[in-house]
Amino acid sequence: SAMAKLKNPIGWFEIHVEDMARASQFYETVFSQTLLDMPTPEPDMQMRMLSGNMTMHGANGALVKHPMRKPSTQGVMVYFSCDDCATQQALARENGGQVFKSKFKIGDNGFIAIIGDSEGNAIGLHSFA
Repeated sequence: SAMAKLKNPIGWFEIHVEDMARASQFYETVFSQTLLDMPTPEPDMQMRMLSGNMTMHGANGALVKHPMRKPSTQGVMVYFSCDDCATQQALARENGGQVFKSKFKIGDNGFIAIIGDSEGNAIGLHSFA
């Protein structure tokens, strides 16, 4: 079928940060992640990759500190998959983030919440419960 051939359109994402140590602590705590240092193509750039499987559908990504890129609430929104987005919403608030929009139902597609990370990025949360 046509649906079986569809692939998720995103293959990689980058979340821009100002303070890599602070951002790493936030993402590792809120999302139960282990971030991995990555080699970078430029000496004034830092990257730490989120744990994931690069061969599966969906997207993996990294936190990136680069002098030409700044955190933003107005750019692309990345949604993290959660068992219950209320859990990560609470963890964000407890770990230097904020809640822009508390968990709410989005019809048959589950629930979302919008949080602010430690750097000032707006980040989406999604769960089916």
